[in-house]
Amino acid sequence: MPLAMNRDVFITCAVTGSGDTAGKSPHVPRSPREIAESAIEAAKAGAAVVHCHVRDPETGAPSRRNDLYREVTERIRDAEVDVVLNLTAGMGGDMIFGNTEQPLPLNPNGTDMAGATERVSHVAECLPEICTLDCGTMNFSLGDYVMTNTPSMLRAMGRMMTDLGVRPEIEAFDTGHLWFAKQLVEEGVIEDPVLIQLCMGIPWGAPDDLNTFMAMVNNVPSNWTFSAFSIGRNAMAYPAAAVLAGGNVRVGLEDNLYVGKGQLATNAQLVDKAVNIIESMGARVIGPADVREKLKLTKRAPRG
Repeated sequence: MPLAMNRDVFITCAVTGSGDTAGKSPHVPRSPREIAESAIEAAKAGAAVVHCHVRDPETGAPSRRNDLYREVTERIRDAEVDVVLNLTAGMGGDMIFGNTEQPLPLNPNGTDMAGATERVSHVAECLPEICTLDCGTMNFSLGDYVMTNTPSMLRAMGRMMTDLGVRPEIEAFDTGHLWFAKQLVEEGVIEDPVLIQLCMGIPWGAPDDLNTFMAMVNNVPSNWTFSAFSIGRNAMAYPAAAVLAGGNVRVGLEDNLYVGKGQLATNAQLVDKAVNIIESMGARVIGPADVREKLKLTKRAPRG
């Protein structure tokens, strides 16, 4: 398909993630206050959307605690800067097998399997404008870890999100995930406008070479809205690739800790660099109001 560059681009900042990064950079936020403050600074730098996980404030380990999500949500909504809130719903499907000769029982150190209602409980409580739906199962990174999202689980979670009036952001790590996302739309589990995030370079999903990226883009229906990112060394090249391919941009410390070689970044610095890339290409960075109109989002008011 011919390239159709996006001229009106929104930036998502993935603020902290759930990876083993908290000990690798002092800028990775841990506590709800740190996560909210980093998200707010990213919004001031030009991010229209902030994508948030939460962590144990003491250890930095990933967490699913609703009270932590509630505090992050309230702090962001109470801030003077406007931004679209996107909470992860990707946790609760972590399965770590035993060794290759005895895969069962599952390794309790890291296995975290929860039902659909529990996995979406913080979304129901906090009612963000967007939440993620990782649209498939895959071997994730090294060892015996499998990110588990069965078709039945995804249908159940997707229906809950739609019923709550929260827009799912489909996280696609390979072309099969896009295939199933189309099925969810066909079944009425997910409603238009459809929002999708192309997640590139995560072992062992879709590699981030341009041929594979364009295969992913070519599998996105023309009436859907997509963003894209890559982890690691190509992270700051992907804003340009995403815009040129007709999409939007995601950056942030969930995906990449560096703004340049050997230079640890803050979320705001990563957003600022993405803004410069986008504007240097002749495109415009749009804000949260335009994103809400485009995606028909429901904004919830701050505490009153």
